[in-house]
Amino acid sequence: MKFSIITPSFRNSNWLRLCVASVADQKGVEHEHIVQDSCSDDGTQDWLPHDSRVKAFIEKDSGMYDAVNRGYRRATGDILAHLNCDEQYLPGALKSVAEFFAANPKIEVVFAHTIITDGEGKYICHFHSMTPHPHHAWFRFRAPTCSIFIRRKVIFERGIFFDTKWRDLGDFHWVLSLMKNKVPMAVCDSFTSVFADTGENMNLKPNAIREKTETDAMIPAWVRVLKPIWILQHRLRRLAAGHFNLRPTSYEIYTLQSSERRRKFDVSKPTAVWWNRL
Repeated sequence: MKFSIITPSFRNSNWLRLCVASVADQKGVEHEHIVQDSCSDDGTQDWLPHDSRVKAFIEKDSGMYDAVNRGYRRATGDILAHLNCDEQYLPGALKSVAEFFAANPKIEVVFAHTIITDGEGKYICHFHSMTPHPHHAWFRFRAPTCSIFIRRKVIFERGIFFDTKWRDLGDFHWVLSLMKNKVPMAVCDSFTSVFADTGENMNLKPNAIREKTETDAMIPAWVRVLKPIWILQHRLRRLAAGHFNLRPTSYEIYTLQSSERRRKFDVSKPTAVWWNRL
């Protein structure tokens, strides 16, 4: 089982180095790392084309989701994934996902869990994924792309690429397409990924807010009226899944201050609440 990891890149050289390192040190699986860089002028091209750990493609694109689609078309792996520059894989991530796919041959999309950190790698919270619910997803979306893994057939047989109309919310609309096409999905109860909440992430910028407003207008009226019920059901799902029963733990990641080796962070008081995103 071979993995193809796609990373879209534009003027994110320092973060990209960490992302590449986190993929390169995955053990026990075959993988390729395809980086689609949109002609960055921040020093990325000084090192990326010469890095033997990646397959680098330097070309203009029409945005992040176009870059990911280009990477998917070039992928040779059985399992595909999308990892942004400000995201990383934890040690053993791909091996745990490979084992889950092997044990569940009918599942085509796997959601795993994510640790959220700040820009220095310090702990913010645990973020548990859930298989999307057709009504809950409009109000509570718990499927970060850094922890989504798909079989090749989702792209090459079902044709479910990212809709490049969306510049920031394409992942949400992509998941809507998965549900619409009744793609078999499941959760792998492992923490595979880390997302750095730097305060500069794309989903906090004006275009993302505009797309969120446009997306909200697409919610069926009867679904909108029942919003309190969907949110309550969503919270009960999280409670039943044990998302709030957390124990002290630790994680190891690359940081801007430690780009050559993983740094360990101990978490004495874990939380499932992303406080600065309330």
